[in-house]
Amino acid sequence: MRLRCAVLDDFQNAATTAADWSPLEGRVEVVPYTEHFATEDALATALADADIVVTLRERVRFPAALLDRLPRLRLLIASGMRNSAIDYDAARANGVTVCGTESSSIPPVELTWALLLGLARGIVQENDALRSGGPWQSTVGADLHGRRLGLLGLGKIGSRVARVGLAFGMEVTAWSQNLTKERVDEVGVTLAPAKEALLETSDFVSIHLALSDRTRGLLGAPELALMKPTAYLINTSRAAIVDQDALLTVLHEGRIAGAGVDVFDTEPLPADHPMRTAPRLLATPHLGYVSRANYERYYGQAVEAIEAYLAGAPVRLLPHPQA
Repeated sequence: MRLRCAVLDDFQNAATTAADWSPLEGRVEVVPYTEHFATEDALATALADADIVVTLRERVRFPAALLDRLPRLRLLIASGMRNSAIDYDAARANGVTVCGTESSSIPPVELTWALLLGLARGIVQENDALRSGGPWQSTVGADLHGRRLGLLGLGKIGSRVARVGLAFGMEVTAWSQNLTKERVDEVGVTLAPAKEALLETSDFVSIHLALSDRTRGLLGAPELALMKPTAYLINTSRAAIVDQDALLTVLHEGRIAGAGVDVFDTEPLPADHPMRTAPRLLATPHLGYVSRANYERYYGQAVEAIEAYLAGAPVRLLPHPQA
């Protein structure tokens, strides 16, 4: 009997074309789901007869309550080598092997700059006006050269963002709780003396931190109040790092020039979510890691992981000690 492999949140219907699934032919039936299951009940029903599940990043949570309802599940594959949405103890207790895939940090770097440049030069507003017969030029662009880019986090993604900023002729400063002068010197940027100093002096603030107990709510109303009224905030990391209500307030009140956001407290966003209509906001539906090369890597290595599991030698097991 063939095993059933459910591929979750295949919004672009790309899973079966981004990789060669033919090595599994005759052994595994691949069933992509292009819609998102918003409730645990809906997800449990859809996966009731799934032996294998492929999930992207941390879009879908797999708590103990859900895993306990999936007695057929034996292999869970998540893209990336870090995933906080999976209860690993519950997976182990239910006999579920969890594997990951490699993931490139380049796509979120590129999206960060797409959001930053889109905001700085009013790209969406000007494009909409041009196509609808609106005013010919209605915005005055914000300059990058000579302005300060403040980075919260200087890891793999943050350091790449920093180097692009330097190439634009920006003054780049960075801060995180454990950031050292040796690290900023290595990247060629300046160490901010404190988070508050970075927020007060930056023209663009971009977040590149992992979500943890230390970073959850890192930017609340008091921190956002420190930003210049001409400054822009970019978040392609995790929504919970920024107090969402506080962000909506400063956008509506015009206390910052704008924000570029790729991550939200609920995904996909409900139709009536206030982020959909917030002013001064350039938003994308969590596209950070969504690129052709990354999808080829994710799904190609998902096929490898299934083959390895069926051969009795699973690869890239999670949780990974170095993730």
